[in-house]
Amino acid sequence: MLLDITIRSKAFGPEELYSDLSVSIESGEKVGLVGRNGVGKSTLLDIISGQDLDYDGDVMIGKNIIMISSRQEHHDHANMVVLEYILGDLPEYKKLKHILDTYPETMGDSNKKMHEYSESIERFTTLGYFEIENSIERIIDVYQLPNDILQRKMDSLSGGQLRLVELTKVQAANAHLALIDEPTNHMDYVAKEDFIKWLQAFSGAAFIITHDRDVLGAVDRIIEIIDGKAQSFSGNYDKYLKINSDRMSGAVNEYEITKARIRRTKDDIVRYRRLKERARNPGTIRRFKGLEEKAVKELSDLEALDKPSFWIDQGSTQNLSTKLQSAYQEHKAKTITLRIKSKTDSERKLLSIDQLSLGYDSALFTPVTFEIYSGGRIELKGRNGIGKTTLVSAIINHLQGEQIQSSVFSGTIDIDNAVPIGVYSQTFDDKYLDRSLSQAIEAVHREKNIDINDQKIRGIMSDFLFNPAADKDKKVRLLSGGQKARLQLIAMLANEPQIIFLDEPTNHLDLPSIEELETALKQYRGAIVYVSHDSRFVNAIGGTTVELSPATQ
Repeated sequence: MLLDITIRSKAFGPEELYSDLSVSIESGEKVGLVGRNGVGKSTLLDIISGQDLDYDGDVMIGKNIIMISSRQEHHDHANMVVLEYILGDLPEYKKLKHILDTYPETMGDSNKKMHEYSESIERFTTLGYFEIENSIERIIDVYQLPNDILQRKMDSLSGGQLRLVELTKVQAANAHLALIDEPTNHMDYVAKEDFIKWLQAFSGAAFIITHDRDVLGAVDRIIEIIDGKAQSFSGNYDKYLKINSDRMSGAVNEYEITKARIRRTKDDIVRYRRLKERARNPGTIRRFKGLEEKAVKELSDLEALDKPSFWIDQGSTQNLSTKLQSAYQEHKAKTITLRIKSKTDSERKLLSIDQLSLGYDSALFTPVTFEIYSGGRIELKGRNGIGKTTLVSAIINHLQGEQIQSSVFSGTIDIDNAVPIGVYSQTFDDKYLDRSLSQAIEAVHREKNIDINDQKIRGIMSDFLFNPAADKDKKVRLLSGGQKARLQLIAMLANEPQIIFLDEPTNHLDLPSIEELETALKQYRGAIVYVSHDSRFVNAIGGTTVELSPATQ
């Protein structure tokens, strides 16, 4: 056994995350970790890596196991050079490198230091660190990152480039166990294919938080955190959907039976009470009183049972019986509620791009031409750094009457300035990070001249799975990735846009929320311009693909 975890109890403030949660991972096993936003997936990885010690339980890791973990946020490493960041995170690297660099000058005749130095050389060799920079360069080359990226500052990289730096670090470590948090967020389609190839060839074990259905299709097993416990599903994503549908169907049936027992028991209590009151014989009174008390106890036990969380994917739901579908719709776990409105005119041209090429010191992509009408769908496709976000930003700048931040090398943008737009970007604006959730929701509405009050804010929070009482005062910077993603959706839809721009909208969303987003977008009557490397999302939304190609220098 490579890893064996038992968490008897883990709380986050007043909220209990886990109760008797157990997880085990075998050597070489590739395991996907899924669950609703906020159930504690990242917390579990923090516990395994030793970053979170505030829990009641046991984490057993095999002897001499080398472990590496990825990061989602890089605010504290913004000014570090990429190579320095990667090397500094490799297991034992800093300690061993310090000994190798300083002991020759300081150890003198110290037998202890000479022994430490000798052991450090051996360990440095075993871990492959004498060749590590060459290894890192090879991985960087596979992911087709710029040659000079290792000398750049972390805060100069795009979201996709940061994700690839994290994977470069994980792969360079050559660990026995890799803990990876949302590896394909912000990653382009070519890099994702390379990552999946590496995952399948990797000899070590990988425990991966991901809701990327392409990655989940390549794992050996899926673990889902649900109701504070870990449920294991053998096989990949398609097998998970089948097993989950079968389990949930049984659980819905069982819950329906429990509800029926509660109704019958309540009726029994009323009946026994009336019979007791009508009885005159003391023995009969005692008998009905005993039956009443027994029924009251049974009712108390039944009502104390927690309602399970139910989720079945939409494809499997269609295969349920009519009765079971009805029961599932009544009891299923709440998902985000997207109240998308659009006042668009049919066949109205909203945006026209003609031979447009953008860049900075030089052009990023060859000229592109496309138009979008009400109800239209455009997928912008291309490698990371090709200029997809630059193109979207230029369109938004033009619409808002602002100076385009990039250089226009050719072409024009024609968009109706009266068209309300919504934008979902890869990161949430830093200016909101130190505001509370309720203050941020108010701000994004006020900035678009949308009336908002406390009652509306509470309603919006509830629609997007926030707890209006517990979450309203949380600082935005303390929200999880999934919570920030839901806040992005709130901001995007505030002004009932006629055209929305989506930059990797499925990043950080859990599986039910991704399905809810897909369903809402398919019903949306306005136009959509989107960037996504989630193949299932692309298939669901469809539209015309505009592929950006590198400009010839």
